Amino acid sequence: MRQLSGRWKLGLLLAASTALMWGVLPVMLSGLLNTLDPITTTFFRFFVAAILITPYLIVQRKLVNRRKMASFNLVLQLLSAGLLLTINYALYILGLEKTSPEASQVMMQIAPVLLLLAGVWVFKEQFSPLQWIGFIIFVSGLIMFFSPRFDDVFISLSDYGIGLLMLMASAVSWVGYAIIQKVLLREFNAEETMLVFYWIGALVFLPFSNFDSLEQLTSLQWLLLLLCGCNTLIAYGCFSEAMVHVEASRVSAVIAMTPLVTVSIVQLIPLPGITAEPLFVISLFGALCVIGGSVITATGKIKL
Repeated sequence: MRQLSGRWKLGLLLAASTALMWGVLPVMLSGLLNTLDPITTTFFRFFVAAILITPYLIVQRKLVNRRKMASFNLVLQLLSAGLLLTINYALYILGLEKTSPEASQVMMQIAPVLLLLAGVWVFKEQFSPLQWIGFIIFVSGLIMFFSPRFDDVFISLSDYGIGLLMLMASAVSWVGYAIIQKVLLREFNAEETMLVFYWIGALVFLPFSNFDSLEQLTSLQWLLLLLCGCNTLIAYGCFSEAMVHVEASRVSAVIAMTPLVTVSIVQLIPLPGITAEPLFVISLFGALCVIGGSVITATGKIKL
């Protein structure tokens, strides 16, 4: 196990920065989807991150060791993780297009919770009674938040309902990616794997991208496009660095606040082209339960 630096204030600040950037991300993406299609937008997210990290790793001499790439199993694992992350990005933005920034962030909270459950099955980790209580609170919160939209999913299956199913599938694909990534980190460092994943994503989305609509982007949307790519890279860097200074469970607890950031921005700030999710009392209480349940599930093993 890696020794923590003990600089817990810096660690929590970095975790809070990650939550802020991930909370703002769906709002920026929604601003782009008014003009740019989801696939082209996602291509630029991968491409900008890839062209930023590649020269940095070249200068630092941290490119993937070619001897490791001689192993068929490692290459297969890299490709599998990269494709699962690509599917995660694609389903997320397609689901976001059909729903709302708030709904997308609340639904995506199932990803870290499912990862904790997967750890019980795949890595034989223990799940404490307190964590099970947190999981029950989390599921109850999801049901309450989306209860006004049950007809869209279970009866009419509207675009909104399809979007929620896409977001759920996106979260599941992220869990698959995270499990393989955890195995890959025995042989590679995080920078090596993300370099490969970013280029895989860019190459997969390139043939399906439509660059004709780029000329319709405003100056603000060009800035948003660049910021989305930077967000992808910087948020992950803050997340990784936070875990150098503070326990992963506490980092997860801070990041669980991400939906609160998104809901606050969309509900309190009038934004052109973005319709705020109608929040009823039960929906708001459900969102708080989702956040609280995520925190309890993530920190349930911490000894006080």
